Amino acid sequence: MLHTPRGGAGNGTATADGEPVSIGQVLNLLREEFPEVTISKIRFLESEGLVEPQRTPSGYRKFSAVDVERLAQVLRMQRDHYLPLKVIREHLDALERGEQVPAAHMGQQRTSDEDLPVGLAMPADQPTAGRISRATLLAAAQVDADELAEWESYGLITPSAEGDYEADAVQIAKLVVELGSSGIEPRHLRAMKASAEREAGLVDQVVAPLRRHRNPQTRTHAEARTKELAALTIKLHAALVQSALRVRL
Repeated sequence: MLHTPRGGAGNGTATADGEPVSIGQVLNLLREEFPEVTISKIRFLESEGLVEPQRTPSGYRKFSAVDVERLAQVLRMQRDHYLPLKVIREHLDALERGEQVPAAHMGQQRTSDEDLPVGLAMPADQPTAGRISRATLLAAAQVDADELAEWESYGLITPSAEGDYEADAVQIAKLVVELGSSGIEPRHLRAMKASAEREAGLVDQVVAPLRRHRNPQTRTHAEARTKELAALTIKLHAALVQSALRVRL
C-alpha cells in the first residue's frame, strides 16, 4: 500500500473543532503544504468528483475535515506521482472501502531537484538515456496506441527510424495525460513543443563549440554546461508562465 506522507492540511488538525470550513479557508489550509494551489484548482477537483463538499441553502461550499484531507491526498498524488485524476479517484475510493492498493499501481515516484522549479523534477526511477520499445512506452504511460499516434501527429513524441523511443518519452506521455485531465488537449501543446525546440537550440548554440573540442575534459565540461543551461532555461520558462498567469488573474 502506498505510504501517504502527512503534513499541512493532512496532519489531522486542519479543522480540529469539527466545523465545516469555506473554500477560502480550505485554500489557506492547503497552501501550507501546496503553495501553488488555487481556488480554481479546488473547484476543478470538485467538478471531477474528487471531493463533494456540502452546500449551504445559499449555495456556498462547506468542506469537512475529511474533505480537506482528501484534497490534500489528491494534491500529493499529483505532485509526487504521474497519475491521471481517474486513477487517483479510483485509488482513494478503494482506500475508503478498506481495500489495499499496491504501490506498484501508483506509477513512478517523483523526487525533488534543487535545480528545477517545484513540480518539474524528474522521477527518481525515470531513466534519462537509452531507448525503449513502443510496447514499453504504452505500458509505462498506461495509454493506448491511438492516443500515442495522436501525440506523434502533433510532434509531442517522436519515434526513431527503427520505431523505438527515447526513455524520457514516458515522462512526456504522463505529463500529456495529466494536462489532458485538466482539459488541455494534445493539440494545444504544439506551441509548447515548438518553444522547447527553440530553447534547446539556444543551449546547443552555446555548448556546440565545447562538444567539438579535441580535449576530452572540455567535451565533458560541455555535458555539465548543457545540464546547467537546461535547468536555468526551465526555471526561466516556468517563471515567465507564472508571471503571465498572474497578469491574467
